[in-house]
Amino acid sequence: MESTPTPTRYAGPLSLESALSKLALTDASTPFHRDGPRADVESRDLGLSAATGGRIGARHLRAINPFGQPTGWHWHDMTAHINIVLRGWIRFRYAGVPQDVTVSAGECLSQPAGVPHNVVGRSDDLELIEINMPADYATVDLGGPLDAAQPPP
Repeated sequence: MESTPTPTRYAGPLSLESALSKLALTDASTPFHRDGPRADVESRDLGLSAATGGRIGARHLRAINPFGQPTGWHWHDMTAHINIVLRGWIRFRYAGVPQDVTVSAGECLSQPAGVPHNVVGRSDDLELIEINMPADYATVDLGGPLDAAQPPP
């Protein structure tokens, strides 16, 4: 195996004890929970928060009931927000973006961190991996009509 031309950011290799993240495996038996903000999905923690000291979070989400209504305009206080759709589709509306954005199975979306958005639709079989930085973040509800084209001022 050849080395890559990209320079390293730290002296390595590292021992397991001095690694910058922990070795962690989330297997298929990790349970899903239904204690999130929406009654139509369940999720399970994939262990990245514990492995990275809170720098990265990851959840596996799946639909358990039909989509009821849009989430309403809100934003998340994070620096990265990524959705990888495994099954089905999900549709977002973003402030400043003229068209809705639909993400389908096999696609990956980097959401613009901190930008107001509204989840306006999804398939009944949706399943996705959500990755965010940091693992813990605030969500701010902007209020107003759930189906408005842009968030309230």
